[in-house]
Amino acid sequence: MHWKKGRLEKMGYCSCFGWKKGIKLKIKDEKEFKPPQNVSDFSSVGRKTGKELRLESPVSKDVSGADTNMKTFNYRELATATNNFKSESLIGEGGFGPVYKGQIENTDLVVAIKVLNQTGFQGDKEFLVEVLMLSLLCHPNLVNLIGYCAEGNQRLLVYEFMPLGSLEYHLHDLRPGMEPLDWNTRMKIAAGAAKGLDYLHNQADPPVIYRDLKSSNILLGQGFHPKLSDLGLAKFAPQGDKSHVSTRVMGTHGYCAPEYAETGKLTKMSDIYSFGVVLLELITGQKAILDPTGKRMLVDWARPLLKDRKNNLQLADPNLKGQFSESVFCRAVEVASMCLRKEAPSRPCTGDLVLALNYLASQHYNPDAVRANGARGDKDRTQHRDGQVTENIVDSNGSENSPTETRMSNKELEREQAVAEAKIWGETWREKKRQNAEIDYGNLDR
Repeated sequence: MHWKKGRLEKMGYCSCFGWKKGIKLKIKDEKEFKPPQNVSDFSSVGRKTGKELRLESPVSKDVSGADTNMKTFNYRELATATNNFKSESLIGEGGFGPVYKGQIENTDLVVAIKVLNQTGFQGDKEFLVEVLMLSLLCHPNLVNLIGYCAEGNQRLLVYEFMPLGSLEYHLHDLRPGMEPLDWNTRMKIAAGAAKGLDYLHNQADPPVIYRDLKSSNILLGQGFHPKLSDLGLAKFAPQGDKSHVSTRVMGTHGYCAPEYAETGKLTKMSDIYSFGVVLLELITGQKAILDPTGKRMLVDWARPLLKDRKNNLQLADPNLKGQFSESVFCRAVEVASMCLRKEAPSRPCTGDLVLALNYLASQHYNPDAVRANGARGDKDRTQHRDGQVTENIVDSNGSENSPTETRMSNKELEREQAVAEAKIWGETWREKKRQNAEIDYGNLDR
């Protein structure tokens, strides 16, 4: 697809399939940070100015000229698919409108249909960005946009249906009879989300900054396969000698990187911070915002516990009931801590995250094996509802992990572990070395 220069900037929060509306981030009255004129963003859809786009209706002309391979639906088809958008078909409510489950007539295709609220230019912009953007991107860990409807004033987006809903739903909105996510599944979701983000940062052409990574935007398919959704806030990443994209500060409160919130300077490291918040949600089972006022952040609560490994276990979600490997858990905490560093350049890149989380996801916790090994003298660990952890160490060899947790299944996995440890857990050493060098140079200048 050929992209034209121009600007169509995202101006609002959108939760594509979230089960609850998010909180719109407002920083300094949403002061506009003007980018250089030669910096394009993911909202570039034509040579028309915002004013001209505001006067142009409908937007179907812009979409059809995008050379997409997506299917166009008429409104009647989608109304039939959802039984005329009845409440029984409603599966979620996003910031830009409701989401319905439907089945396309005379096919076996089950879809999720997002109906954009008819709020004028705002909805048109989100609609255009989503259609044009997803026509360029394709990855197993990105939700698939099947088609759209731009008939008259109607704006609808048709996605593949993700039967298990969002990660937020399984972490924070458990209903009676639902089983909490176990540790193995949580690491699988984290690894898949990292792969989707790595695709956006390093494989998409041009590279993309997601800008709204959060648990409600991670959708789950069969087997809890994760896919990133709702790319309506995404931007092209800076290229060449550009260090950042200057833009209006948008996103979701509790996930936004501090340097982006303060300056409006958007980088890939902003996404890494958001990923750290999601990983912390998986570890703790807590929401990114701990109280209705929005003043108590999960990150602020967790920081003291992240700094000392002896306190790491206090972060564990009580719903896990202690069913995890302590060493794997602590390493997951280390990865989250690295992502949440206040200094953006010191955060790991997505490639390193994929390596580290692939390794952690490969270390399957087997409660039955742990109990069997415990009878022979392994460490038995129990986490109580109050978060306290008790341990009975009866291992004569001092080993805290069962053989199934420590023995690598093949040479490829051993290599992956070595690379992950060299890149992620060695990063702290490199950072300290750099800081010491700076101190030495400073002394020489005196």
